[in-house]
Amino acid sequence: MPDDVTSMPDDVTFRLARRDDVPAIVEMLADDPLGARREGDPGDPRYLAAFERIDADPYDELIVAERGGKVVGTMQLTYLAGLSRLGAERCQIEAVRVHASTRGQGIGRRMITWAVDRARERGCAMVQLTSDKSRTDAHRFYGSLGFAGSHEGFKLTLS
Repeated sequence: MPDDVTSMPDDVTFRLARRDDVPAIVEMLADDPLGARREGDPGDPRYLAAFERIDADPYDELIVAERGGKVVGTMQLTYLAGLSRLGAERCQIEAVRVHASTRGQGIGRRMITWAVDRARERGCAMVQLTSDKSRTDAHRFYGSLGFAGSHEGFKLTLS
């Protein structure tokens, strides 16, 4: 059990992202060495097109964490159907980010705990996520939440 569960902030709320949240989300995605290389102008219309597609899909949820009316975190939950595990649905957590000004305050822990609870309520059999191999702090963080580094992931960039 993580030692700082009791220090998780209780003034953070979660909701589905809205169109006007997209610039804040993109800024968080770009605010690290990996994201800075692959993200662009938050006003790029491709971001809004992607948001519209996510927002319209009942198997995708773009979530924001909010504190005091400000977006301080984001993550995308995608619910995947599959035949394995007796046809169980699984939840894929992607693009987890906490705003730089609020890192280290327990918001990330609260976000992942909320996402796991959301998946459980939906009846998912498992929650899975990937993390870039260079993000060793993130790996320790996910491990402290009970996630096991049980698989090796592979990606092929197509552009």
